[in-house]
Amino acid sequence: MSQKMAKDLSAKRLLAHYGRTLVIGLPLLWLVVFFALPLIEMAQVSFTEARRGIPPFKPLWGFGEEGFFTNFNLGNYGLLIDYADDYVGPAVNSVRIAFFSTIICLLFAYPMAYWIARTDERTRLVLLILVLLPFWTSSLLRMYALIGLLNPNGFVNAILLWLGIIDAPIKMMQTEFSVYMGMLLTYLPLMILPLYATLTRLDHTLNEAAADLGASSATIFRTITLPLSLPGIIAGCLLVFIPAVGEFVIPALLGGPDQLMLGKVLWTEFFRNRDWPVAAAIALILMVIVAGPIIYMRHVDRNDDAHNQEAV
Repeated sequence: MSQKMAKDLSAKRLLAHYGRTLVIGLPLLWLVVFFALPLIEMAQVSFTEARRGIPPFKPLWGFGEEGFFTNFNLGNYGLLIDYADDYVGPAVNSVRIAFFSTIICLLFAYPMAYWIARTDERTRLVLLILVLLPFWTSSLLRMYALIGLLNPNGFVNAILLWLGIIDAPIKMMQTEFSVYMGMLLTYLPLMILPLYATLTRLDHTLNEAAADLGASSATIFRTITLPLSLPGIIAGCLLVFIPAVGEFVIPALLGGPDQLMLGKVLWTEFFRNRDWPVAAAIALILMVIVAGPIIYMRHVDRNDDAHNQEAV
């Protein structure tokens, strides 16, 4: 009996050991294969030269008839510097549009998330389903639906003309307004969900205690609710800003030539010019631009944790 129990215990320990290995190893393997290796390959391509052929770039290193060879060079990055006017503008546009899109999403998402967090559980479930409902349809279909709304002969202009508010159709397509509307329609749920997750965990007795002490609703929100919801704000802003910087479909369909972003530049270099090394260099620069806010937010978060620990 004791031997059987010992075998069962050994089997359970072995299963627990390999179970932990699988739980950790499979996601790690997925990250290595589909994230780290493509990133390394993109970095290699950015330091080589373009050519006519398949693949459309020279190998960075290898072994030939004369032995080991390398095509390492910084010419692609030098080209970006020489033609900075062609790339700085789209980069600035990408950061600017992504930043203001994040702010607009935050302004719309915060009251919605706060309202959802304060409702009863049954209503909360329905509202969360409505928030997630846009994800059940293709983003491309949503953009075409928005085009139908914002066109000169679309629904919005038709309603405004019928009400007599305007005398002629307003140009809303191919403008920054249409791009921001597309960003809002696409990324609003990504801002609402982390805000909702943070707001539902707040201790509402703090608000009640502040109200009992004579604090107004605005003071309670400014001194209690808003500071405690900062983790959700930071998470939501990162979830919106990061994909918005590299957005391609929205500015291509809704924006004009003044809304050229790095996503369109990347597409042009990859598929029209077939210059993969330059496109890889642009992609790495874009990754650096995106990583900047993440590193900064992480630094701020660590400082806040250290400050809180010192205060305790």
